[in-house]
Amino acid sequence: MDLSLSTRVESGPWGDRSVVDVAGEIDVYTAPKLREQLVEIVDAGQYHIIVDMHGVEFLDSTGLGVLVGGLKRVRQHDGSLRLVRVQERILKIFRITGLTKVFPIHDTLEEALAGE
Repeated sequence: MDLSLSTRVESGPWGDRSVVDVAGEIDVYTAPKLREQLVEIVDAGQYHIIVDMHGVEFLDSTGLGVLVGGLKRVRQHDGSLRLVRVQERILKIFRITGLTKVFPIHDTLEEALAGE
């Protein structure tokens, strides 16, 4: 399966947030596409990113590395990278690796947008 990405900016009382909708598999073959998208967002000056993972069916260590790299990149600018709507089987990977302590993970987009 391939990886599908789309990005939009949500504005509100919290400020601007870039939302990346991700669907498919984030693995060694597709992770560079996500990495490129996150780098483009940060290079454009957007440092608060929400990755909506509702459509992610598979995530491997390469995908985890891309998300951690994105988090490091935004933190260099006092930004944030939040995950939203993570399926239970994917969430299990975050729990096992201890990354639930690193990433804010929200059930809904509204929670992620309001969180800071």
